Amino acid sequence: MIKKLIPISILALFCVGFGLNGFAQGNPATDKTAGEIAAAGNKFLASLDDGQRAKVVFQFTDEAQRKRWSNLPTTFVRRAGLRLGDLTKPQRDAAMAVVAAALSPSGYEKVTQIVEGDEMLKKNDRGGPGGPGGPAMFGHDEYYISFLGQPSPTEPWMIQFGGHHLGLNITLVGARATLAPSHTGSQPAKYEFEGRTVRPLGRETDKAFALLASLDETQRKQAILGFQMHDLVLGPGRDGQTIQPEGIKGSALTGKQQDMLLDLAGEWTGIMSEAAAKAKMDEMKKNIAETWFAWSGPTEKGGAAYFRIQGPTVIIEYAPQRLGGDPANHIHTIYRDPTNEYGTKWLKP
Repeated sequence: MIKKLIPISILALFCVGFGLNGFAQGNPATDKTAGEIAAAGNKFLASLDDGQRAKVVFQFTDEAQRKRWSNLPTTFVRRAGLRLGDLTKPQRDAAMAVVAAALSPSGYEKVTQIVEGDEMLKKNDRGGPGGPGGPAMFGHDEYYISFLGQPSPTEPWMIQFGGHHLGLNITLVGARATLAPSHTGSQPAKYEFEGRTVRPLGRETDKAFALLASLDETQRKQAILGFQMHDLVLGPGRDGQTIQPEGIKGSALTGKQQDMLLDLAGEWTGIMSEAAAKAKMDEMKKNIAETWFAWSGPTEKGGAAYFRIQGPTVIIEYAPQRLGGDPANHIHTIYRDPTNEYGTKWLKP
């Protein structure tokens, strides 16, 4: 049974390979077939020794590993698999090529920008737990990759990639793929790199404020919640749960506003490869009248506001965080599909 929660108080830079300190090498194409993604996975496995392969590949049925993901630093929540900092450069490049193969160019860009933001945190950090000399909390090296099942163009398998502010769970079943559930976050939400301003979640932020600004007074009264939200309701560790839809229903939006809502949701669904993203967007279009948009917090652009998109097959939350100073500079988001977490609907006999 699905547990219901009642909310309480509730770039211009495109890093195809991270010239960012030589971190990642990837080559995301417009779209990749199941065979090409599996080939990238097998190429990565071939670059490893036997001990490394034993650490990175889990049984597809390993539920403990499937749910071993978080947005927290790896010093707080231990990950399994292989740590990027323990790989040689060719192995690291091959690992990131797997991630690139499974994602769209814009999705891979977002991932690399999130990781580079964590490197910024590392440079500005005074040390790990316990102060200077403690274990590292942030940075390129502290991300992990693992597989559930063997890479295959036909059989189910899963790619997990994540660390601080990032938890990707990519389930592939033949030509079908889902990112649900996954966490994307950003701290700092805005930083300078080689003279350019980078905003890993900038499009999500800007499109949400644009949608809110398009609402008339009556619509705003429906969309804006009468209480303050400070965090994700259905973040990591909340698998199998749902919440009561709130805000304004898609049927109360104009056609243009419905398009804006879908475009906003596309910042999450579009992380996946083009074919997977299109399939999900087509599904969401059919359900747009039953898709809700809720807002909590400041309504002026630049403010630290929470918002949620919730429909029959999607739940998206965006929540600024108070930890670390300006909440607008520390963002957590979650993407879920209550009907297909970890691809379960494709795996039923």
